[in-house]
Amino acid sequence: MIADQLIISNKKEKASFKKDKNSESPKRSIVKSISWRAIGTLDTIIISWVITGTLTLAFSIGVVELVTKMVLYFFHERIWNTISWGK
Repeated sequence: MIADQLIISNKKEKASFKKDKNSESPKRSIVKSISWRAIGTLDTIIISWVITGTLTLAFSIGVVELVTKMVLYFFHERIWNTISWGK
């Protein structure tokens, strides 16, 4: 994938920063964060269950982790979308 981008970038005109900056909408970032957090939270619940042996505690840890990391991921994506480095 990286090699493809390097080859393609040499063959065609590079997209402008403004166009590239707008390629990811906030709604898309939200959907991506929800899908990623579902996978991450399931992982956290399983690990917590294995370590604690208590499914109720594992779900409690998973719920807290779900909310905090989803919010952090959304803002992480939005901040990176404003950085022109590597685009």
